[in-house]
Amino acid sequence: MPYCVASAISRSGSARRSDSPIAATASKIRSNPDGETRWLPVPKLLLEGLETQIAGKSPDDLVFSSPHGSYLRVGNFRRGYFDKAARAIGQPGLYPHELRHTAASLAIAAGATVKSVQRMLGHASATLTLDHYGHLFADELDDVAARLDDAMRDSDVVPMWSQADPAFFGDVDREAGDGR
Repeated sequence: MPYCVASAISRSGSARRSDSPIAATASKIRSNPDGETRWLPVPKLLLEGLETQIAGKSPDDLVFSSPHGSYLRVGNFRRGYFDKAARAIGQPGLYPHELRHTAASLAIAAGATVKSVQRMLGHASATLTLDHYGHLFADELDDVAARLDDAMRDSDVVPMWSQADPAFFGDVDREAGDGR
């Protein structure tokens, strides 16, 4: 989920030590795109790297800063760090925004709900999330049918249904299109 860190840098540029997940003892990092506060999940593996990054910094220090200690702007981040890293892994031309799609895909593969992915990405609605990433969510109809079967067998529904008087259901003429 490097997107989480890249997003914090490129979209906010102002994440402070006091906002960091280490300081808050939470596994998320605050990002401020478009003036809104949003929390992004950060796996423990990345928290270890952040712990090193914020060591010795005061609560008001920036987590990621320019070499001069000021805000790290998107262009500077790309030229100074991201583009070099992308080339080093054989992905020249990779954009930080592409990691957003990777993060969404990984979250869905890890079992995140539509609402969780929506909040993570800052989408206004779950519909938008499903429009973009719906194909990644598993078609779970067979699993739903199996769970319904288990639930019915574990309840009183099946015994009541199987013992019902056929007259209860009435005389339905399916071929006539009654359909009841």
